Amino acid sequence: MDQSVAIQETLERGENCIIAVQCDVFFDDITESRLLGLVESTKEHAIFIYTHRRMAITADDVSLEDIIPISLDFAVVEGELLLHVVFQLSYQEDELELRLPFGSHSRLFLSEVNRAWSGMSSTTQAQKFEWISKYDKAPRSQGVVKKALAPLGTTLTKLNQHRKTENDSISVLNVSPPSPNCYFFCPVFSQPSREDRDDLVRSSSHTTSNKAQILAMPQFGLRDNLIKCELLKNEVLYTYTADFSIFLGTYNVNGQTPKESLRPWLSCTANPPDMYCVGFQELDLSKEAFFFNDTPKELEWTKAVSEALHPDAKYALVKLVRLVGIMLIFYVKNEYAEFISDVEAETVGTGIMGRMGNKGAVAVRFRFHNSDICVVNSHLAAHLEEYERRNQDYKDICGRLQFRQLDPSQPQLTIMKHDAIFWIGDLNYRISELDVSNVKELIDKKDFETLHSYDQLKRQIDEEAVFVGFVEGEIVFQPTYKYDTGSDKWDTSEKCRVPAWCDRILWRGKNIMQQHYQSHMTLKTSDHKPVSSLLVIGIKKVNAEAYKKTFEEIVRNIDKMENECIPSVTLSKREFHFKDVKYMQQQAETLRLFNDGQVPCQFEFIQKPNEPTYCKPWLTANPPKGFIAQGGSVDIEFEVFVNRSTAPELNSGKEQIEDILVLHLERGKDYFISVTGNYLPSCYGSSIHSLCQLREPIQDMPQETLRDMVSCPTSGDENGTYTEKPLDIPKELWMMVNHLFLKAIHQEDIFQQPGLRSEFAEIRDCLDTGIPDSLPGSNHSAAEALLLFLDALPEPVVPYSFYQQCLESCSNASQCEKIISMLPQCHRNVFNYLAAFLRELLKNSANNRLDVNILATIFASLLLRSPTKQDLAEKRKTQEFFQHFLAESS
Repeated sequence: MDQSVAIQETLERGENCIIAVQCDVFFDDITESRLLGLVESTKEHAIFIYTHRRMAITADDVSLEDIIPISLDFAVVEGELLLHVVFQLSYQEDELELRLPFGSHSRLFLSEVNRAWSGMSSTTQAQKFEWISKYDKAPRSQGVVKKALAPLGTTLTKLNQHRKTENDSISVLNVSPPSPNCYFFCPVFSQPSREDRDDLVRSSSHTTSNKAQILAMPQFGLRDNLIKCELLKNEVLYTYTADFSIFLGTYNVNGQTPKESLRPWLSCTANPPDMYCVGFQELDLSKEAFFFNDTPKELEWTKAVSEALHPDAKYALVKLVRLVGIMLIFYVKNEYAEFISDVEAETVGTGIMGRMGNKGAVAVRFRFHNSDICVVNSHLAAHLEEYERRNQDYKDICGRLQFRQLDPSQPQLTIMKHDAIFWIGDLNYRISELDVSNVKELIDKKDFETLHSYDQLKRQIDEEAVFVGFVEGEIVFQPTYKYDTGSDKWDTSEKCRVPAWCDRILWRGKNIMQQHYQSHMTLKTSDHKPVSSLLVIGIKKVNAEAYKKTFEEIVRNIDKMENECIPSVTLSKREFHFKDVKYMQQQAETLRLFNDGQVPCQFEFIQKPNEPTYCKPWLTANPPKGFIAQGGSVDIEFEVFVNRSTAPELNSGKEQIEDILVLHLERGKDYFISVTGNYLPSCYGSSIHSLCQLREPIQDMPQETLRDMVSCPTSGDENGTYTEKPLDIPKELWMMVNHLFLKAIHQEDIFQQPGLRSEFAEIRDCLDTGIPDSLPGSNHSAAEALLLFLDALPEPVVPYSFYQQCLESCSNASQCEKIISMLPQCHRNVFNYLAAFLRELLKNSANNRLDVNILATIFASLLLRSPTKQDLAEKRKTQEFFQHFLAESS
């Protein structure tokens, strides 16, 4: 969550919070959480330090404690350690030590601070900082700072009284070949002793154990990429494997708080594991957690885990990542902490419209010695019959979850681009074709092999629908779902769920052996039982002497051939045509490059003159740049995908599926590649005004007609130049809403559970090509199709020109109604029609489990879209605005 919004609310006009980050400040023997904001005014910068609530959303959640001007007296000394970026801020005679969570956002914060300092130090203008003096005064009744301030300098003075740190030595080493134990091409900071490093681990340190990242840094050119390629190709010559253990645990806690020790689960092994990755699902089922991703249960369960780790070892917390109720915690033994690097975490929501985080995944990737490891914790779609939704969730996670690399110019890393992948979580696959009595009978007989043959996940894996290449250990424990909370009894509720192995652990990679795979029946907090697996993985370690020899041999060979030959490639084809491109339906074609030259080559798609990117926004080349060894080849996927941002121009015919790509070889020539296609117009991405003019399906209309309609003013005379009276609302919208009104008004979790992608495609085609009596697919697919329709409108239901008025009037119901009455006729009709439909849904809330807050949250963001980036305060105002129209009296 962007906490700079809360800081911005405390500032005065002309002052701007560029970026905010949460950190820990060291005081004596304790640490306290603070919120840092980099604030700019009149080309001067300062760091504002705030105390805050656990998640700062508005100005009421923060209190200004201190301000540090970025002047000539300011300095930053930074050291990156695992999980944290520890650095000192120096100002005049004071020093403040802070700890930021490791990750791209912390790096961005520090780079912005550095940019501010560089700009200040290069200017000749005197820095006065008069604008910050007002914050040293007592708070005003209606001032920007809403809580009493600690005297400026309090934080710095506290630390200064506690200790003065020794000057860190900073040096830059330039060593070739690199030594396995040194830092190079980067600042080197004195490291804390092992005793001081209980919870700290080096992160993204440039040692030979992560040479691939070093050689991908922007300052490295073709020669260094040649070396990188050869090093990776010859890795077997300078690495050897050593065994390390990793404990994987997954637990769906059903929104409960910890009520018992987790040691029977987390300390069940005789010897302490080298690493822990512990995953939770349904950490918090409250609406606050769902809408604002904020929950106190994160701290409660993290504390329970840390207290339950194996007592015979000490562990460092490496990373914690959470998406609503899905959380993953990664620990490593203290003595191995220094060998962990390149830690990144990402999340993907697979809920409604692919955005809501009630279902989805969180993941952590890291490098241990010379092995790249990825751990995924997921919560997939529920319900017995929804195995296809679970398959779709898995594919979405694999496709959308990507990690940034150290070099931002390099393509992001996908899950599958790791040496070892561990996938844990509530995968929600059930047992099919057996009723509850038959399942329980097989459980009583402990005939798990027969029962497993009816398991949906096993069947989907056997059909290679999901988890291709993954392995799961033999299941010799009874199903982990569903129990009466607080007992070992199977579900006795009215639904009487069929027992199932919802909670699973799988892996993919070489040199991995499972030591155990079991459930833990003694834990009774939830309606699920936790599951654990202990695996031993062969980790690649670097032999420093062998590495040095390999490096030197590679450099000698490259020196011989570097200037002898010009690189060249053969292209499998130079013209690509994409037929019948549809809205949100990806098409892909493959280009194969073969290096037929005498030397390795480096390629990249480059921008054409006067164009901002190398291709049109509906097209991507993956990868857009790369390296091909001599005699080798690479496949490049050209992907065409039309979304809400590119559809309007294509629907109207202003844009076509046409582009020319320029493929450039370093030290070689350029190749030109033609991409063409035909786009099938869609109601998705068409304006309300245009659709109200169409009585026939959009794909039956001539392109010239569509182009003429778009050229008409969207807010003008509805009759325009057309002889027929326009429709009151788009027929496509009526078809979807009418279908939902007739068939889904009682549907449980309507507008909260996603549909199937394949069914959305069928619904889209029906709307674009005809007027069927009924829409295909499930109620959830129809509901999601409606949301996607509203999301794709080029001009939202409440036009952008009315947006600011809506925010200003959000607390006044009569003013809100007045604004809606001023909308263009077709927009007003759509707004009132949707509001009436949603009020009907609310009358059936006992069945569909909807309430005003849920509907306002979902629909306000679609009906009242901001013309610019929308902050949290604006989102809340749009929800307040729309809630007036969901009341029964409306």
